[in-house]
Amino acid sequence: MAGNRFRYGQWRGGPDPLAPPYDVRAAVDAVGSEVLAGGSLREALRDLLRRGPQGRGGLDDLAARARRLRREALRRGDLDGAVTRAQALLDQALAAEREELRGRDGDDARFAEAVLDNLPRSTARAVEELSGYDWASDEARASYQRILDGLRGEVLEQRFAGLRDAARAAGDPATQRQLAEMMRDLNDLLARHARSEDTTDAFAEFMRRHGEFFPEQPKDVDELIDVLARRSAAGERLMRSLSDRQREELAGLMRQSLGEQLAGELSQLDDHLRSLRPDLNWRRGERVRGDQQLGYGEATGALGEIAELDELLDSLDQDHPGATLDDVDVDAVARTLGRDAADDVRRLQELERELRRQGWVTRDAEGLTLSPKALRRLAGTALRRVFADLTAGPRGQHDLRSAGAAGEVSGASRQWEYGDEQPLDVVRTLTRAVRRAGPGVPVQLAVEDFEVMETERRASAAVALCVDLSYSMISQGRWGPMKQTALALSHLMATRFPQDALQIIGFGWEAMPLTQQELAAVEPDMEQGTNLQHALRLAGRHLRRHPGAEPVVLVVTDGEPTAHLDPSDGEAYFHWPPLPETIEATIREVDKLTRYGATLNLFMLGDDPGLRRFVDAVARRSKGRMFTPDLDDLGEYVVSDYLRARHGRR
Repeated sequence: MAGNRFRYGQWRGGPDPLAPPYDVRAAVDAVGSEVLAGGSLREALRDLLRRGPQGRGGLDDLAARARRLRREALRRGDLDGAVTRAQALLDQALAAEREELRGRDGDDARFAEAVLDNLPRSTARAVEELSGYDWASDEARASYQRILDGLRGEVLEQRFAGLRDAARAAGDPATQRQLAEMMRDLNDLLARHARSEDTTDAFAEFMRRHGEFFPEQPKDVDELIDVLARRSAAGERLMRSLSDRQREELAGLMRQSLGEQLAGELSQLDDHLRSLRPDLNWRRGERVRGDQQLGYGEATGALGEIAELDELLDSLDQDHPGATLDDVDVDAVARTLGRDAADDVRRLQELERELRRQGWVTRDAEGLTLSPKALRRLAGTALRRVFADLTAGPRGQHDLRSAGAAGEVSGASRQWEYGDEQPLDVVRTLTRAVRRAGPGVPVQLAVEDFEVMETERRASAAVALCVDLSYSMISQGRWGPMKQTALALSHLMATRFPQDALQIIGFGWEAMPLTQQELAAVEPDMEQGTNLQHALRLAGRHLRRHPGAEPVVLVVTDGEPTAHLDPSDGEAYFHWPPLPETIEATIREVDKLTRYGATLNLFMLGDDPGLRRFVDAVARRSKGRMFTPDLDDLGEYVVSDYLRARHGRR
């Protein structure tokens, strides 16, 4: 409308409704970049959730806010406030009573003064002894009654939020009977639940009779137990946070204020809740300090808040095996940290679910890890980085559609399965569709109709890539380029030359074959040792499994051999400087590979003179080649050498 004026500002109504959702692929690429730079796979995934995508709204920010609130709760006040307030009210009552007695004559007044003078120093015991005292002063009687009514009210309000009004009048016999009846029914319900009886109808009847005492409106017995157990645990933690004297004083005052019947029912209720929810931290005390005197309800409220923050911090930590963001209680986050923090958790949970749903991550016993799909993307990224440094041209490019690329067609076919890359048998696929749906056009295809041609897989080259996993590789910044090189070569061979057979072999103290996924997740071995002999032995086994293929061995290392397998027991033996036995054992494996006809090329990282002499001697002995690339050029050297050798074979 004409004349209207509008003002615009920053959105303050929660999450930005126009903000784009998290880019799942970008999140995977961010993890991949850390892995290719030499980072830990699991740490990279954890860091993604800790920092949050685009560096915002991560678990670390939420945990920092929770820790700050916990520190504030620990400075809220003095937990002994209930006893201190009772002592102050008792002093007021005694002062008013003595003032009244001084104005009276007679033995009764003097006897009453003697009773007051001989009261125990303990507040709880004094209150107990005065339970049958006939007060002369109305003011004193009122102060004394405030001790009982106030503490009784705080205790019952803390345990049962709906008892706020009834608790104030709990000194009335009718009200006491009503409370005792409710707690009797509650204890009976929990006892039946503990015996694994069906309590559905009993719970409904309990809520019909006593539902006004539970404004939380729990939906079942488990929700009721959770609410009550957390409050009971807060009361137990309060007791354990006090000194022995303070604990004794408060317990005595509570018994006196509640009365024998209510105190007994409450004690039985605590026993039930403790057995039904042993996972709550019942025995932990806290050192809460501050100038403010906290009453019973305020003190247990502070301790309950601290306990909830502790549970939240444990779930945000995500360190236990099998941890998932679904473990984080979003409602608890909203209660303690606010709605914006709960929105951040929901977004992170959605990101984790999307990563799983789209197949980018899988979960094992230790937590999240990248899936084969994500590793293919990671390896593809590594290969693109390598090819970005290579000169343009058709070198090494291989069209998978050419005849025999994945093996010769055998003439047989089978039903397609997820992951098959063999060519489709079009005739048999259409035949299955027609048989299923009947003749007619257009032909409607279903997944179960597809058939693929069987092929005889033939490897034209058997390649063993031996990569050094010793600690010096990560200490010298060579871990990332090594991983990137191995992933790039494995992706190149899997996508461009599937007829070639690659085996990645990692070696440190000992050697081991590695899949692409294991390579991405492998961590540096803190044990010393460069067991090239074991790696070459495994390489020979791989080559012999493909007798008709061209044998190629590529070695990436930054140190001369310092470990070998003892021929007597097969155990790895390390020694620095290298022993003649280690060098001889390694050379024997080199000679075996040379006699088998394998090409042995070595890529030396670093400028150690001893390593240079050893690598140069091995290259001459095996008629292979030695390369000394810079770290940034390692991938280019290895991939180029593989493509050059393959181009020569073609």
